[in-house]
Amino acid sequence: MSPSFPYMQTPLSPSLEVPASAPLPPRGRAKVIPSDHSVLLPYQARWAADESRLKIAEKARQIGWTWATAFGLVTRKSLDDAACDAWISSRDDVQARLFLEDCQTFSNLFATASAVFENDVVVSPNGATAHVLRFGHGRRIHSMSSNPDAQAGKRGDRILDEFALHEDPRRLYAIAYPGITWGGSLEIFSTHRGTQNFFHQLVNEIKHQGNPKGFSLHSVNLQTALEQGFLFKLQSKLPPADPRQDMDEADYFNFIRNGCSDDESFQEEFCCQPSDDQSAFLSYDLIASCEYKPGESWDSNLREGRAPASPQSRFYLGVYIGRDHDLTVIWLVEKLGDVYFTRSITVLDRQSFEAQEAALYEILKHPSVRRCCIDQTGLGRQFAERAQKKFGRYRVEGVHFTGPVKEELAYPVRAAFEDKTIRIPTDKLLRADLRSIRKECTASGNIRFTGERTANGHADRFWALALALHAAKESAAPQFYAEVI
Repeated sequence: MSPSFPYMQTPLSPSLEVPASAPLPPRGRAKVIPSDHSVLLPYQARWAADESRLKIAEKARQIGWTWATAFGLVTRKSLDDAACDAWISSRDDVQARLFLEDCQTFSNLFATASAVFENDVVVSPNGATAHVLRFGHGRRIHSMSSNPDAQAGKRGDRILDEFALHEDPRRLYAIAYPGITWGGSLEIFSTHRGTQNFFHQLVNEIKHQGNPKGFSLHSVNLQTALEQGFLFKLQSKLPPADPRQDMDEADYFNFIRNGCSDDESFQEEFCCQPSDDQSAFLSYDLIASCEYKPGESWDSNLREGRAPASPQSRFYLGVYIGRDHDLTVIWLVEKLGDVYFTRSITVLDRQSFEAQEAALYEILKHPSVRRCCIDQTGLGRQFAERAQKKFGRYRVEGVHFTGPVKEELAYPVRAAFEDKTIRIPTDKLLRADLRSIRKECTASGNIRFTGERTANGHADRFWALALALHAAKESAAPQFYAEVI
């Protein structure tokens, strides 16, 4: 069912005067047209105008929240009587720089004070750096990545960008909050990441536990943003040939929903509805804590010869077989010490048996792959038997999926995430697949593991990882390192 949009703008009377921009020529089919063509939409202006000492926002992705935050920040810091500096904590260095570039845009627009952009300014004894916007009267805006220790010892305004996506939100809050003791404010905004995340706990305190910390709460989901002119603003920036120009608000809402990996992701990323960590086998925090850092190299594709070939290298392979409905996933890990580093993930969608076999053999023939476990349920039986015949039963093991076997495979995956002994790439489809596993108790008291079937698969990546970790349980059988052709 399509959402209902009243196409009415909510009246706005903020204490902050928003400068008008030049009227934007209508390009698309948006039905909600902001009447004054202001720089900020109503929900953005309310956030920028809110001068509360503590304020927090749960919001949809990509609706211009950082833009609005930069506007409010520059409005305050460009004044001659601005009392303190500001410190922004973003998830990574790229986002930190983009935030400050938005600040510089508004500084140029206001033309109230000269502002100089400075890169890589050291702001902490541990060597942490920040991008800095320095105004002519001496006040500065510092934009840093997510290291909580960089917040220590700083005084002034605090802005915690995409708070729930930081590695340790609770610790970041604990270090940032004391920084406003002598003046300034604390602004937190984010999309949700599960119910066990500290961001959700803060929002839940406000809504259901009497708001003991005294936060001012803003909640803006995708539908609210569309009702207040978001699509018109977006279409004014898109190229004329962009297919989104032909959408109205309801079309765009459905376009975003259909593009998400699953409904849980859509509800969380765009509707301010945190996913239920109580029923999920892996929480978002567990998954995020084991992801490679942005920009960190991890891919060591054996087929391109980038992995070491010595007998001392320990690579293990998990293969989950699909064909018409599910994905075939080939997951390669390397064991270094006690940690399993993901080195490649091959995803095959509706590929022929021959193509799947060729992709597997290209990896298996590498001498550093010590052991491989293959799902031999259904279609996988012939797949596993042929691989065993070619590469030997000591290197290839078929695993038949039953209820007890799935339980035996699943718990080591969660243990690896809890112990931080697995590293995985940052990818929304992978995250959604890992999140899709649910542990259920049947009426007879048995445990079973299920996963919702979506266009993204059927928890196929999860089971491929489980098989890879199972393969890494060293066998007493002899290992052969001569390359098989």
